[in-house]
Amino acid sequence: MEKKYICDMTEGNTTGLLLRFAFPMLVGNIFQQFYNMADSVIVGKFVGAEALGAVGSVGSLNFMFFSLCMGLGAGLGILISQYFGAGQDDYVKKIIANAVYITAAAGILMSLCGVFFAEPILGMMHTPKENFSDALIYMQIVCGATVVVAGYNMISAVLRALGDSKTPLIFLIVACGLNIALDLIFVLVFQLGTAGAAWATVIAQVAAMTGSIWFGVRKNPYLQLEKRHFSFEKGILKDSLRLGLPIAAQNAMIAFSCVALQSVVNRYGAVVMAAYTATSRVEQLVQQPFGSLGTAVSTFAGQNIGAERYDRVSAGCKVSVGIVVIFSMIMVAVLFLFGNTIVRLFVNDPRVVAIGAKGLQITSLMYIGLGLIYVTRGILNGAGDAAFAMANGVTEVIGRVGFAWLMMLLPAVGIWGIWYANGLTWALTGAVNVVRILQGKWKNNLLESNVTGIDSI
Repeated sequence: MEKKYICDMTEGNTTGLLLRFAFPMLVGNIFQQFYNMADSVIVGKFVGAEALGAVGSVGSLNFMFFSLCMGLGAGLGILISQYFGAGQDDYVKKIIANAVYITAAAGILMSLCGVFFAEPILGMMHTPKENFSDALIYMQIVCGATVVVAGYNMISAVLRALGDSKTPLIFLIVACGLNIALDLIFVLVFQLGTAGAAWATVIAQVAAMTGSIWFGVRKNPYLQLEKRHFSFEKGILKDSLRLGLPIAAQNAMIAFSCVALQSVVNRYGAVVMAAYTATSRVEQLVQQPFGSLGTAVSTFAGQNIGAERYDRVSAGCKVSVGIVVIFSMIMVAVLFLFGNTIVRLFVNDPRVVAIGAKGLQITSLMYIGLGLIYVTRGILNGAGDAAFAMANGVTEVIGRVGFAWLMMLLPAVGIWGIWYANGLTWALTGAVNVVRILQGKWKNNLLESNVTGIDSI
């Protein structure tokens, strides 16, 4: 039994635990974004701005198809972290075994939907003709591999719920290098264009998934399962759906709001599409510290709620908010000083660079709101506050869609309304989440189960 791949977060220094747990995830997420960005950089530089816009235009759609699998993975992670915190080791193994069935079913379903519904969805998004064929083939390949994304998210959620954030990092680094190498081979050598970039991403995802599963089974005692653990249990399915579906719906609604905003972007033509794609890739990278911290505090909250250590949950929230504020201020300075240089990494067109740099400056001013979303959502998800996950998604839809169309009605704002819509949505959603935390209702959303030590307050 190799306990070094498990971390009990119910004891020890709060700040140290959060930072040690978040740092490997941060490094891993940055590498993941690098191999996502590799598609954009290589396509933008060597295929052209139109192809770059095509790849960027399906990013939100891909996320929408991934959302069910990600939500179910998050629900299973919440279950595992709370039962782990309560010391119910054998039941944790049963959850992990049942997660295989749940993940496979969801992944296959969404893979099929991604392939068959790609064309009509891109049509409804007003995708320009010059971008359509590239967008279609990229989306069908990447969304067709949703089952792989589901598998990787599942094993990552399981390992992180048990306190192991390092194993997914190892294989993300491997996948990043593989993706970049394959991007160069498929796009530059074989001239496969956006299809080559898509296949490079899929192959890298397969490597990350299989490596994480292989290593986890070998090293983590909770993944060393027996035949009896694989008996299907309706209770686990019910709990995973109760916790995971609202998170999946939240993710889907967020993705839908991004798709709606992308449809507004598409109306401005290929240059603005390319600029928006470049800024989106940069912002995805900027969000990684927030996302890593949010995942860390979610695991931290889940384990401590299972152990009834509510004071530690509050302390973890305060520490995380402080980190968000400091990092946000640093990024404002960086993007105001080096915005042009950063966008130029993606594309050479000076029109795209100028628009993208100003877009980054606009949204950077709202990064504190974005960071608050991740931290507060992490705590609420870790607490099993499933009802609020839905409300959170609704808030983002209303904000992003409403602000986008409002800005279109203001001629003085022009194309910059695209970036204002994103920033104002972060500010609104972050404020709503903070109110929910302060209300303290998350303390009444513990798992209703027969596990001793997990009772509602």
